[in-house]
Parts: sequence; structure tokens; C-alpha cells
Amino acid sequence: YTSGSTGRPKGVAVSHRAVNRLVMNTDYVALSPKEVVGQASNTSFDAATFEIWGALLNGARLVPIPNDTLLSPEALATVIEQCGLTTLFLTTAFFNHMVERIPLALGRLKNLLFGGEAVDPRRVRELLQNGPPKRLLHVYGPTETTTFASWYRIKTVAPDALTIPIGRPIANTEIYILDPHLNLVPIGVAGEIYIAGVGLARGYLNQPELTAEKFVIHSFDGGVGKRLYKTGDLARYLPGGNIEFLGRLDNQLKIRGFRIEPGEIETVLSQCTGVREAAVIAGVNNVGEKCLVAYVE
Repeated sequence: YTSGSTGRPKGVAVSHRAVNRLVMNTDYVALSPKEVVGQASNTSFDAATFEIWGALLNGARLVPIPNDTLLSPEALATVIEQCGLTTLFLTTAFFNHMVERIPLALGRLKNLLFGGEAVDPRRVRELLQNGPPKRLLHVYGPTETTTFASWYRIKTVAPDALTIPIGRPIANTEIYILDPHLNLVPIGVAGEIYIAGVGLARGYLNQPELTAEKFVIHSFDGGVGKRLYKTGDLARYLPGGNIEFLGRLDNQLKIRGFRIEPGEIETVLSQCTGVREAAVIAGVNNVGEKCLVAYVE
């Protein structure tokens, strides 16, 4: 199920082969029986699919990390060292927090993956300057496409960079950027991300209308129709072939990996005594982390 932060959690029916495609014989990460994978995600969060099955299907060791440990960068650093973690996924928010507090701890890892929302290039640059892990990967993907749909290996960050690309599709995945008429857009032109391939979910559990709305059939160049997931995410292809994430097409926000509908929060706030109007936006707190900000009148 999706996080439910919108108030309407949706059951996403993912097939076994979609999970296999995520963690076995893929191109963005090579997991072997020698790996020690940390499970930093709650079991109900889709990133746990990568952690749990990435370890177990490849004969690797899985190390569950308690929630109280994840509240402390120092405690997580201790787990990384004592358990010999080699592979770890972090939400972008916690990645930023770790880089700010204990960047050297992340340098012990072989594979560090992060994603879930737009990243601040300054934090990535800080990690690269303080002993980075062997492979630093920026990953992107909705639950409906089985956790990760694209990846970008970060080796350097330009001084004037404003974003970090989400890269290219992982193996057995296709990404199309289309205009409102479902035509392919040229390189450099913004459009909506549509995803195809083995990782697509079967649809939403017991919600055929929503499934038909989000999982569409489209024929390119008169060929056989492809099944595509309509993400609602805005992006563009860069000249080198990587994809740059630009935001949402609707008002939906994403904070610490959670999908949030500000309109639903505004409705609840407007029901409070003395509140005539309410507006909810994404802001930044005093430590530079993305947060929700509500204005009421």
C-alpha cells in the first residue's frame, strides 16, 4: 500500500517478476552473497522491497535497523561500522541529515542509494569531498513501478549545479517523457514521465477505474501498444541522455518519501473554529530540511 498520507491509501499489486527485476541481474547494483544490506525502511515502505529481497534473493545478509537507531545519525554510524554494512538506501531527507552530521560514516559503504524527493546538490558535494562510498546512486521511482525506475551514479557535482539527474532507466524498464497529447517531447523540453517495463504493477487493488486512469495503453509509431504508468511527475531529457526531474504536474508534495496532498490538509484546517481560509505549501525549516508550512486566516 502507498503511504496513505493523502488519506486514501491505494493497494498496489506488484508481481513477483517485478521484484526479481528490481534486485536480480540488473545494471544499477550488483548484489552478491558477500553483501551486508541494511534495512533502514519500514516494512510497509516500498524501499523495503529493495532491501529485503535484494539481500535474500541474492544470498546476502540482511540487517534490520531499529527505528530509534534511525533517529540518531551517530547510532546509525555505529551500526554501519559494527555490522559491516555494504549496501544502504536512505531517503533524501535522512541522507542530507547524515551528510550534515557524520559524512565519514557513509564512506564505509560500497553502495549508497538515496532518493524520494528532490535533492540539494550542496549536500551531495559535501559527501564527495568527505570520503564518499564506492558507489553513490541517486534513484527514482514510484511504488507503482516497483521501487526504482531510474538511477544515476554520482561521481562529481558541478559548482553551479542546481539539480542532480535521476539518470536513466534501470534494466528491463523504459521511461518516456510525453506532452499532454502523449507525443514524445524533444530533448530539453519538459513533459510528464511515463514508465513501462517488467516493473509495472498490475494495477490498484479493487480499483479498476483508477487503474485505467493511471496505467494507460499507448502505441508508438504505430507499433504494438505499450502499457505505461502515468506518474504525474515533470521531467526532461538532458543532451547526454540523462533525465532531470522538475517537480509535479499537480499540487502533490513529496516530503521524506511521503506523498502529500496539500488540498486535503487545507480542507481539514478550514474546518477548525476561527479559520476562514488555509493554504499549505512546502517550506524549509531552520536546518535546511523540507517541511510543511500552513498559513491560516
